[in-house]
Amino acid sequence: MASRPSAFETLIDRTRRLSESVLADTASQVDQNARWPEESIRALQNHGLAGLVVPVEYGGHGQGRESVARICEQLGIFCASTALCFGMHCVGTACLAAKPTEQQAHRWLEPIAAGEHLTTLALSEPGTGAHFYIPETRLLNTGGHYVVNGTKSFVTNGEHADSYVVSTVGAEEGTELGEFSCVAVPDDAEGLEWTALWKGIGMRGNAAATMELRDVRLPSDHLLGAEGEQIWYVFRVIMPYFLVAMSGTYLGIAERALREARDHLKQRSYSFGGTRPAHSSVVQRDLGRMWQRLESTRRLIYHAGALGDAGDDQALHTLMSAKAAVAHCAVELVNDAMTMVGGRGYADRSIFDRLLRDVRAAHVMAPTTQLLETWVGRSLLDLPILME
Repeated sequence: MASRPSAFETLIDRTRRLSESVLADTASQVDQNARWPEESIRALQNHGLAGLVVPVEYGGHGQGRESVARICEQLGIFCASTALCFGMHCVGTACLAAKPTEQQAHRWLEPIAAGEHLTTLALSEPGTGAHFYIPETRLLNTGGHYVVNGTKSFVTNGEHADSYVVSTVGAEEGTELGEFSCVAVPDDAEGLEWTALWKGIGMRGNAAATMELRDVRLPSDHLLGAEGEQIWYVFRVIMPYFLVAMSGTYLGIAERALREARDHLKQRSYSFGGTRPAHSSVVQRDLGRMWQRLESTRRLIYHAGALGDAGDDQALHTLMSAKAAVAHCAVELVNDAMTMVGGRGYADRSIFDRLLRDVRAAHVMAPTTQLLETWVGRSLLDLPILME
């Protein structure tokens, strides 16, 4: 008798079915019109996927890093913008779920699990670039509440989220690296304004925008964990979940490119003599190598997520390696697949048009590939990751 699918397998199947219907129908328009993928995100919420990493006791699925990677992979096959938006929701959710008080769980986690609340991350700043772990946004503790001042850039889900996990530094000058704090800012907070919607050549539906925080007053229970714990959140929560979300997203893009190349070869024939490119041993070898590269990268990503879920000491630099590896793999594979398809793949608004633009963000989205590879090297040498 066949065994029943696990809870996670059920979630994967649900995501696949939504991707093949809702995402497949809207991805092109999301890209062409640079609009936030509302239909896809709402479908994910309505079908119970928004609570992927919310603990079971608060109504969620209690899944971890490997699950985020695999769900984002399924989404990325059809719409990378949706995968990115959902992935950032998962990262924000993981922050809210890391050390919640009962009041915080009731305010944020239960509504997220019910599909009624969307969250996201706000770490990047104009002045610090890829060094997202060095915020300049100031947090003043008045004794009864907090006051936040600063600017956050590239905030995925922009004005569409219900809350934002914001990294801050103490208001006092000379605060040491690591003495930072994370706070949850509601979308209707007074003093929160949106400017400068980001317009990129790819990932055009992520609705990334600049967040201005001007004397935003927050109740004291909007602090996540304790004051000064931001570095803990960065390397124990934000970094692992962000890396698997992005790795899964770009893995999905690479998978789509391979599928498109394979399908083209299976269908293509020439008018002279009925010859087919699929019968060329060179083409067969090239396609086999592409699959090999993709599958080995996929296994690294899944392995890294599993190590993270197990709390393994090797997890962080394996996760960093996975995101760097998929950036190289996905960019190269999309290029190779496009070449294999030929002129049809180079056509304006072809599927490869979108894949090529979306995948290029893999190298430049912080932490950049170069930075990740440097951090892995430092980790292997037992050096501080954040050394100057």
